[in-house]
Amino acid sequence: METPKTSSLIPSFLYSSSSSPRSILEKSPSPAPRSSSAATMVSRKSFLIASPTEPGKGIEMYSPAFYAACTFGGVLSCGLTHMTVTPLDLVKCNMQIDPAKYKSISSGFGILLKEQGVKGFFRGWVPTLLGYSAQGACKFGFYEFFKKYYSDLAGPEFAAKYKTLIYLAGSASAEVIADVALCPFEAVKVRVQTQPGFARGMSDGFPKFVKSEGYGGLYKGLAPLWGRQIPYTMMKFASFETIVEMIYKYAIPNPKHECSKGLQLGVSFAGGYVAGVFCAIVSHPADNLVSFLNNAKGATVGDAVKKIGMVGLFTRGLPLRIVMIGTLTGAQWGLYDAFKVFVGLPTTGGVTPAPVIAAAEA
Repeated sequence: METPKTSSLIPSFLYSSSSSPRSILEKSPSPAPRSSSAATMVSRKSFLIASPTEPGKGIEMYSPAFYAACTFGGVLSCGLTHMTVTPLDLVKCNMQIDPAKYKSISSGFGILLKEQGVKGFFRGWVPTLLGYSAQGACKFGFYEFFKKYYSDLAGPEFAAKYKTLIYLAGSASAEVIADVALCPFEAVKVRVQTQPGFARGMSDGFPKFVKSEGYGGLYKGLAPLWGRQIPYTMMKFASFETIVEMIYKYAIPNPKHECSKGLQLGVSFAGGYVAGVFCAIVSHPADNLVSFLNNAKGATVGDAVKKIGMVGLFTRGLPLRIVMIGTLTGAQWGLYDAFKVFVGLPTTGGVTPAPVIAAAEA
């Protein structure tokens, strides 16, 4: 059977060679008769979830094609959403750097419009798009990898019992890698957005930044970036998985597999938005540090704390960031799961069934 025409939009390696829908479940080394509960059996060596039975599609869970799909979904999810909210990010960064001038959200937009015109609202969109596309690829792709890896290490019984810890560990591990990819772009972005006249964008801003501070300067903000992004991502993934599970368990009468794809994507957006509010609060102090360090040449964390103050670290620019990150995170999960559905994968999260351990293992 040929892949549907819509799949031509997606690289062919994202599709398995199977010509018919199939449920994927690892077989036990020793033969055992199938039973009605076979779909819930989990071996200690692998945990695979059945793919949706959509004609012409069917990516095997945890296969190379699965991780490729999640990586590409992360590129779309993070890159496009962060680029879209560039005006909000621009005002937020300037409120953090110069609160005396940018006293509120509305006045911030007014000042930027007066001084730089409409084009000024999208200053720094190229490093934003490139940086967060790279970050999204690593964030989502490696999260799926580490979640599976840590689940296998723990075994099905402990993986089910301590699933939140696995979400936290998997997301933290993924974000460590993702921020290494993001950091150089974030450094250029902040400098372009908060210092008018420094550069027009990535093409001239990157060499100018390197000439001024060297290649090492691109990673000057890595430690505070980890401080911002790792708690943010741990909250983003763990709270999302928990919220979505609670929605399906308590708010929706039908099991997830009986819900329409539209409803499932709505749940993904709602869960992502609520998770985003928590993310903004947890990561905001480090976000202020990142903006300050990338804006001031030779500045240290101590300088930032002294200049901004402890209260300012937690509150400066927070309302705008809650709105921005809530919307951003909801949209990211909606786009990510929409792409997964498009290539034949299930949406993220849901009520986790109690594991049934195979009785016979070699």
